[in-house]
Amino acid sequence: MDLSKIPVTVITGFLGAGKTTLIRHLMANPQGKRLAVLVNEFGTVGVDGEILKSCADENCPEENIVELANGCICCTVAEDFIPTIEALLRLPKRPDHILIETSGLALPKPLLKAFDWPGIRSLITVDGVITLADAEAVANGVFAGELTEAQIAAGEHDTPLGEVFEDQLACADIVLLTKADLAGEAGLEAARKVIAFEAEEKGRVLPVLPVTDGVVDPRVILGLGKAAEDDLAARPSHHDGEDGHEHDDFDSVSVDLPEMDSVDQLLTAIGHLTEGGALRVKGYVAIKGKPMRLLVQAVGARVRHQYDRPWGAHRAGHLVVIGEKGNIDASAIHAVLGA
Repeated sequence: MDLSKIPVTVITGFLGAGKTTLIRHLMANPQGKRLAVLVNEFGTVGVDGEILKSCADENCPEENIVELANGCICCTVAEDFIPTIEALLRLPKRPDHILIETSGLALPKPLLKAFDWPGIRSLITVDGVITLADAEAVANGVFAGELTEAQIAAGEHDTPLGEVFEDQLACADIVLLTKADLAGEAGLEAARKVIAFEAEEKGRVLPVLPVTDGVVDPRVILGLGKAAEDDLAARPSHHDGEDGHEHDDFDSVSVDLPEMDSVDQLLTAIGHLTEGGALRVKGYVAIKGKPMRLLVQAVGARVRHQYDRPWGAHRAGHLVVIGEKGNIDASAIHAVLGA
């Protein structure tokens, strides 16, 4: 690895795999390095960036944490990614290491290609690609769903979820099996077999580590020196040979929420959304009688919520709902949430 270049670690993985949790752990254990973080969100409102900014410290101050919302940086390289990287490199104190959290729907390979962009290719290098996979979801076959009749008729071989999952694995240098405590030993073993099979299909052998709550020795995943931008041929993608790609298979709906009567009312509504096909729900909600805002993150039927901080000047709830196109309907979502 060229030691004159700033190393960048790309952290990818499907919606809700635990990318933000991992980055919080790395920020708390920087190994003496000054970090910068670039967070990409698929929805119009950023949640992960706010979570990380609340963890800012001298090793990763708030100005070193940048959020790009409403799209995938793999699709907006010239407009968003390059200017943001250039801005991080112009900071008064340049970072020693940059972490990039991709959108859960991002394909890593188009992003890796951006590192060959004139103006930054001599300044930064991809130290490694870390792919997070929800062990329980992988073991339960979430990414191996059946194709619809229309997809079969169109000659498609993989579901949209499967394509994203396979591309994220094919680009990886290390795979972290997250939520290991929820999957159990049987689930972990099943997930390992799936990942080993997918990696072998792409001609790759990937180290796989189980992780709970994002806790991993930073020395295991930082400082890999892979220079992944020079190794693209060994990282196959479903979209190789295409000029670009669109996320036509997925959509997001943003909802401004009135104050809700109780947490139970909210959880019931989110349950209806996930049963109706929502893959991911996250955001902040105002609960009557509570001065703190409620942070909500749902992946399928699994919902986590906690009061994270007092409301500022504007006590206004907001949720982002992400799902496959055709499985989520904006008017129905607004109706369910009572907005």
